[in-house]
Amino acid sequence: MASVERIDAADPRLERYRHLTDVPVRSVLEVEFGRFVLEGLLVLERALQVGIVPAHVLVSERMVERVVKVCEHADVTLLLATDEVLEHTTGYHVHRGVLADAARPALPAVQDLVRDASFVLVLEALRDHANVGAAFRNAAALGVDAVLVTEDCADPLYRRAVKTSMGSVLQVPWTRIASVVAVVPLLHDSGLETVAMTPHLDAIPLPEAAASTRPRAILVGTEGLGLTRTALEAADAWVRIPMSEGPDSLNAAAATAVALYAFGPSSARQ
Repeated sequence: MASVERIDAADPRLERYRHLTDVPVRSVLEVEFGRFVLEGLLVLERALQVGIVPAHVLVSERMVERVVKVCEHADVTLLLATDEVLEHTTGYHVHRGVLADAARPALPAVQDLVRDASFVLVLEALRDHANVGAAFRNAAALGVDAVLVTEDCADPLYRRAVKTSMGSVLQVPWTRIASVVAVVPLLHDSGLETVAMTPHLDAIPLPEAAASTRPRAILVGTEGLGLTRTALEAADAWVRIPMSEGPDSLNAAAATAVALYAFGPSSARQ
């Protein structure tokens, strides 16, 4: 059962929650020390559901009763602090009132993820944490078996990505890959067609491409530039989302949602 301990600004455990708004610093420190931060009650609840038990939970006075209920079966200490202490520590107003520090789960081998998969999402060089989080939320909602993330993508376990995904990054199996080109042979070995999403006019319109129900890996590229030339050349097919006159494409998060809905298993559309 969770225990509650009231703390002040001098508590050394607060060190894990400092500089949360400094993306470069946190991105290095969290990976280097194998930690990540959960924000919000729903994200904390989903973490506990998949067996991720935080070292402790930093909680505001207005949220403590709800957090105690969520953590009633977890052996975790709740660090109760005032809103002033929370803001002074983190550098921003923690309006959700819940932060937790946890160990990063080990990433599986890509071979293990794709071996029995029939629907895979591959993200290449997405730099925005919110877009990465939204892509994971789309993947969870639309039946994706696994997500593969290139090394130059934003960290899926960064606080903003986890929050935007509504905790989906803790539920959808995923791992890092060196590059799209490097993973294509493994996807082919697993019987997956690789489909590159691109606004290129030579690409097949999405409604036409989605008529087939074969297992697929959907490739989505970085904001603005899209997939690299090497990724496009490695793909089995190019597919575009038809646009009305004016904009030539959707943003990465929206395009991912449309593509996954169109290509996803019929059960995801019930």
